[in-house]
Amino acid sequence: MTIDSRILLLAPLLVLSPVLLAEDAVQIPGIGPVGKVTKVHGDFQFTEGPAPDGKGNLYFTDIPANRIYKLDKAGKVSAFRDPSGHCNGLMFNAAGTLFACQMDGRLLSINTATGKATVLADKYEGKRFNAPNDLVIDRTGGVYFTDPRFRAPKPWPQGKEAVYYRAADGKLSRLIDDLPAPNGVIMSPDEKTLYVVPSMQKEMWAYPIRSPGKLGKGRVLCTLVQPEGATNTGGDGLTVDTRGNLYITARLGVQVFSPEGKLLGMLKFPEQPANVAFGGPDMKTLYVTARTSLYAVKMESAGHVFLGEK
Repeated sequence: MTIDSRILLLAPLLVLSPVLLAEDAVQIPGIGPVGKVTKVHGDFQFTEGPAPDGKGNLYFTDIPANRIYKLDKAGKVSAFRDPSGHCNGLMFNAAGTLFACQMDGRLLSINTATGKATVLADKYEGKRFNAPNDLVIDRTGGVYFTDPRFRAPKPWPQGKEAVYYRAADGKLSRLIDDLPAPNGVIMSPDEKTLYVVPSMQKEMWAYPIRSPGKLGKGRVLCTLVQPEGATNTGGDGLTVDTRGNLYITARLGVQVFSPEGKLLGMLKFPEQPANVAFGGPDMKTLYVTARTSLYAVKMESAGHVFLGEK
């Protein structure tokens, strides 16, 4: 199926920073934005998992609709996989293989040319996963992925929420099991730090990567800015730019933090964002999946590309 590909211009992007960009918009120094927010497409149910394929296309998911969509270079959206098994987070490796967290309990790889899906993991210690949510691929071909409570059967099959690592040879390890609703996950560009975004606490966490799939003791990296009247709301998805700055989606918008955990500013969108990824030919277009829509905005900063194993 295809969806009308007209692009709608919305209100200028607002950021919490003192430097004026143009008219009512302001800019985070060295980061952006350098243009207005555009609503690329709408009328979805709940968008998630934006992932560029390195060829000018962007894939993203609509969880309740049970589909993976493809936005091509011409701006046309089509259903790539229907049904998807309620896929959520997506990421491509350097070979062009799409990796997907299927909330129906599996970690998949998908050949986008043929549509063939391969189950990489569906159990840990003989029990299905709760509902894999988000992932990141390291340079060895290993995959870090989160498995929180959202869309999980009750009682949770695993009995706890956790972060796992699937090595390239298929070996599975449970790495973290003491965070409430671990959701978004990403690495630093040098792949020496793993960042985990819990959805049910305001503290965001960082873990030193000693070697692929081996973590050191975690620490609180930063604390999210809270909506008025709230005290402990968490994040959802995140991405990272080439300088290691983190872009974390939360109730108030996309909160941007330095690698040291300093709040640099906030990007606001017409709907509450769920996930975020850089794309475009120069990796300077920030795509945001936000409830019923997909938004885009040009940035000064460029996104980091995790190549994985070729």
